[in-house]
Amino acid sequence: MVSTTPAYRITDLFAERAKNLAPPTYGTELSKIVTVSFAYGLADPILFPHTDLAAASAVVLAEEAPIALNYGPPSAQLYEQIILRLQAKGIAADRDRLIIGYGSGQILGLLPDVFVEPGDVVIVEGPTFLGVVTRFVHAGARIITIPVDELGMDVDALEVTLNDLKKQGIRPRFIYTIPTFHNPTGATMPLFRRQKLVALAAEYGVLIVEDDAYSDLRFRGETMPSLATLDQEGWVLYVSTFSKIIAPGIRLGWACGDATIIERLAMFKSEGTVGPFVSHVVARYCATGKLDNHIQELIACYKHKCNLLLEAIAQEFPSDVVALRPDGGFFVWCKLPPDISAKALLMAASEHGISFLPGTRCYANGQGDDAIRLAFSFQPTQKIVEGIATLGSVLRGLR
Repeated sequence: MVSTTPAYRITDLFAERAKNLAPPTYGTELSKIVTVSFAYGLADPILFPHTDLAAASAVVLAEEAPIALNYGPPSAQLYEQIILRLQAKGIAADRDRLIIGYGSGQILGLLPDVFVEPGDVVIVEGPTFLGVVTRFVHAGARIITIPVDELGMDVDALEVTLNDLKKQGIRPRFIYTIPTFHNPTGATMPLFRRQKLVALAAEYGVLIVEDDAYSDLRFRGETMPSLATLDQEGWVLYVSTFSKIIAPGIRLGWACGDATIIERLAMFKSEGTVGPFVSHVVARYCATGKLDNHIQELIACYKHKCNLLLEAIAQEFPSDVVALRPDGGFFVWCKLPPDISAKALLMAASEHGISFLPGTRCYANGQGDDAIRLAFSFQPTQKIVEGIATLGSVLRGLR
C-alpha cells in the first residue's frame, strides 16, 4: 500500500529568521589541517592567572558557598569592582547604569532586541567585528557602512551620512564602533575624531555603542579617553569585558550607560543573571589588587608578539604589502597589493597549514578581498616566525 502521509520536513517548522540563516563558511575553504592559525583572537593560555583564580575560588567556596553556588544575582562585590574600574577611566558609573552579562558578546547581541525593527538603520564601521554585526543583520537591520582608515572611523563621512539620512527622515538606531585598538585594523581613533563623533551623536540623536574590549592592552602611545568619558549627554553605551584581561572562559562582560537602556537590556536577558559562582570568584580576584599587575604582564607578552610579527612581515612579505602597526590589542591588519586576492591567498596558504582571517569576513557590504587580519595573541613566538615565513613564501608564489 502506498503511503499518503504528506512529506513533512522539520525545517518547515523554523521561524523565518531561522530559515534564512546561512551556515558559517569560514574554515570550510581550508583543505588541510591548520598548523599555524592567525585567524582567531584567542588569548594566550600560558598567561591565564591559574593560581590566583584557584585561590579566589577556594576562598569563595570556604566563605560564600551558600550564596555563590545557589541561584541568585551576580556578586555585589563584582559590581563594585567594575564600577571602580569605570570610574578610574572617567566614566560615570553606578549600579543603575551597569549590567553584567556572559561576555560583552551577549550584551551586544541583545541590542537588536531593544532597538531594531526590520528595516531600521544601524551604522557600523567597515571593516568591523562581523560576529556582532551579523546579529544586527539577522534582526532585519539595514546596515550602513562607514569607512575606517589609519585613524579609525572616518567621522567626516559619518557626518555626511547622518545628514543624508536626516533629509530622508531616517534616524539611525545606533552607531557601532570600536575606537580603541580596532578589530580588525588595530587603529586607534584620535581625540579630535572622538570629540566629533560624540558631538554628532548628540546633534542627530543617535546612540553610540562603544565596544572597548582591548583598551587595557596598550603597548605604546598616549591613552585616549573613551567615548563614554567624553559623553556629557548620555548618548554612549560603553561595553567591555574581562575576556581579554583575565580569561575568555570566565564569560563576564558588562555595559554601562543610560539607566533606561540598561533596564531594557536586562528585560531581554531571558536566561537570567550570570553564574553567581564565577562572579564571586572574579570579584575576589579583582579585590586582591592583582589584576592590574596581571595586565602589565599581558601587555609585555602581547607587545613582544606584535613586534615579532611585524618584524617577520617586514622580512618575509613582499614590500608592497602594507602592515598597520597597532598601539595595542590582538591584531595586525595587512593591505594587499592589487594583484593579490585575500581569498586566493587563504586557499593557497591552507595547503601549507596556515590560516588567517580574510578581509571579506570583516565587512558587512562584501568588501575586503584586498586585506587580511593576522592575530598574534595566541600563537607561540616560534610559530609566529615560522607561520609568517611560510605565508610570505605563499605570497611570492602567487605572483
